[in-house]
Amino acid sequence: MACALETLCGQAYGAQQYRKVGIHTYTAIFCLILVCIPLSPLWLYMGRLLIFSGQDPLISHEASKFVRWLIPALFAYAAFQPLVRYFQTQSLITPLLICFCISLLVHIPLCWALVFKFGLDTIGGALAISISSWLNVIFLALYMWHSPTSLNGGWWSFELLILLSGLLPNPHLEISVLSVCLNTISTLYAIPYGLGAATSIEKEVVDYVTTMTPLVCVSVILDSLQGVLQGDMDGSM
Repeated sequence: MACALETLCGQAYGAQQYRKVGIHTYTAIFCLILVCIPLSPLWLYMGRLLIFSGQDPLISHEASKFVRWLIPALFAYAAFQPLVRYFQTQSLITPLLICFCISLLVHIPLCWALVFKFGLDTIGGALAISISSWLNVIFLALYMWHSPTSLNGGWWSFELLILLSGLLPNPHLEISVLSVCLNTISTLYAIPYGLGAATSIEKEVVDYVTTMTPLVCVSVILDSLQGVLQGDMDGSM
């Protein structure tokens, strides 16, 4: 169910609509968690369902114990898969590899301890998988939040600033000033970002972009006009 993110996030990232990459990711996590809610009772009573379908009672009982303790991993998987697509669409493969390696190094001794040291057997294996799955999610989320190469940290900070500005004594004035400042910052950031992109592109792409520039200029002019008119309407309301 998270496979659609490969297209949606890829298109948003290619169009430099970075905020949409985060929105698609969060929406997918939310939707997958909603799907996990009705699946949880199904896993909880998996033993009865297996016996009802004619499976061996002993095997059904062991499978039921294993699946019950895998329910936390189900919710972790719902967050993990969108996060993987989030990094893949930005070609950030290194953090995925690092997080997987760390989780693997933790999972092996943890699984051994729970299964053999504490004698939890099947339950221990399921617990180890659940814990390792959540470690993967935590590591990727922390990297997404703190890494300068990730997109959402900046957007989150901007949104948090706008939210906090609403608590100031004159929120209408503060939000307007903050909007101007954030847009100025975005404009200034576009200069080094554009230079960095231009120095890392092959000649064929540059030539093709040159032919598209007039159309882009027309689009920017019309979009700028729409933005000014929208600002006038907001200010008059």
